[in-house]
Amino acid sequence: QVHLVESGGGLVQAGGSLRLSCAASPNIFTIDTMGWYRQAPGKQRELVADITSSGSPNYAESVKGRFTISRDNAKNTVYLQMNNLKPEDTAVYYCNADIWVQHYNDFYEYWGQGTQVTVSS
Repeated sequence: QVHLVESGGGLVQAGGSLRLSCAASPNIFTIDTMGWYRQAPGKQRELVADITSSGSPNYAESVKGRFTISRDNAKNTVYLQMNNLKPEDTAVYYCNADIWVQHYNDFYEYWGQGTQVTVSS
């Protein structure tokens, strides 16, 4: 019923910028924390950044000062502004959201399908 729609990935040179977006569709749900994870080939999926419903952000040490996470609660959308990209940022980026599901009477963790970010040297 609900799915996360991601966009904004692509190929960029080192030092460039990309802006990822992720929207919950349809926009009729209560959403708590939203965030971004990434996974490079041969590596574990890792948290990049997340943000609470009240707007408090959390960042992985490797992206602090370069990435900014934000959200628009009216649109149930989370954004990740990525500046000064480095080759080590190359990965598939996955959107994550905790959404209230009445059937479980609890929040359930949803994942996007992933969007590729490739940073060339």
